[in-house]
Amino acid sequence: MLSFGRAASRLPNKVGPRSSRHVRHGIDGLSAAFERLSSRPDGWRCVRWPGGTFETAHRPLTAFVEGSIASSSHLIMTTLSGGAERHEFTIDGGRRHDGPDLPASISFLPAQCERRLRLHNVAWRWATIAFDADAIERLAPGSLGGLAPIAGAEDRFVWNLLAEFDRLDAQESGLDEAYCETMSHALVLYLAKRYGRPATLPQRIRLPGYRLRRVADFIDAHLHKAIRIADLARLVDLSEGHFHRAFRASTGKTPLQFINGQRVALAKHALVRSDASVTQIALDAGFVSPTHFARIFRSETGQSPSDYRRTFRL
Repeated sequence: MLSFGRAASRLPNKVGPRSSRHVRHGIDGLSAAFERLSSRPDGWRCVRWPGGTFETAHRPLTAFVEGSIASSSHLIMTTLSGGAERHEFTIDGGRRHDGPDLPASISFLPAQCERRLRLHNVAWRWATIAFDADAIERLAPGSLGGLAPIAGAEDRFVWNLLAEFDRLDAQESGLDEAYCETMSHALVLYLAKRYGRPATLPQRIRLPGYRLRRVADFIDAHLHKAIRIADLARLVDLSEGHFHRAFRASTGKTPLQFINGQRVALAKHALVRSDASVTQIALDAGFVSPTHFARIFRSETGQSPSDYRRTFRL
C-alpha cells in the first residue's frame, strides 16, 4: 500500500566525481551510469524511492563530450531545455542515431544495454528516471522488458512528466514517495502502450536499411530546397506509388510527413540556439513561407515558433 506524505530520499544537490562512487547503486542512477563520459554535468540532483530514481543535471556550453552510458536499470531520459548541435550514438544491437538533440526529445535505454555517444556543442538541462528492472517486472510483467531502445523521439507527455518531477524536486518540500511511485508506474504503462511493437509489418513492403538511410541522407542534405517524391523514389529504383507505401511501412510516416518533421527539427534547433528571425529560420529550413512554417510547426509541436523559442531557450 502506498504511504502518502512520505518524502522520497534525496541525495545532496551536488554529487562530485568522487562522492558519486559511494552512492548506493542497487537501483542504477545516472550518477554511476555516466561515469564513463569525458566530462560530468553540473548541479546533479538525485531522489530515490522503492523501485526508482529521479535525477537531473545541467551542462554549460561544451564543445565535445564522448563516452558511454550503461545501467542495470531501465532508463528514460529527456532534454528539458537547450540541446546539442549534433548527437551521435550507437546502441547495443547496431541501432544508430546522428542528428541534433532538441528539447522534449526522449530516449529509452533498456537495462544492461550500452549506448556509446558523442555530443557536439552541447548546452542543456536533462532529467531521467531509472526503473529497477526486477521491481518493474513484478509490478507490470512484460511492460518494459521487451521494449526496444528509443532514440531521439519527441514526446511531450514524457517531457512534461519529468519537467514536473524537476519542478517539485526543486521546491523545499521535495518529491513525495507516493507521488513518485504512482507517476513512475503510469509512465511505465504509457511507454509500453506507446512504444511497444507487438505486431510487425510485412517485411516485403519495407525499405531495406541501407536504402532508407540513402533516402534520409538525401532529405537531410536538401532540406533548404524543394524535394520531389519522384527524386526520392528514383534513389531506390522504385515507382512513386511503391516507394510511398514502402517508406510509410518502414517509418510510420509518409515521405511528406517525414520531410516536414526533419524541417521542423532543423527549425527547432535554430530557434533554441540562434538569434535569427522566425522568418529567416523558416526559409533556411525549406518552408515556402512563414505562414506555411507556422502551420506545420504548430501541427508538429502544438506551439507557435515564437512560443517554442520562449519555452526552451536556455
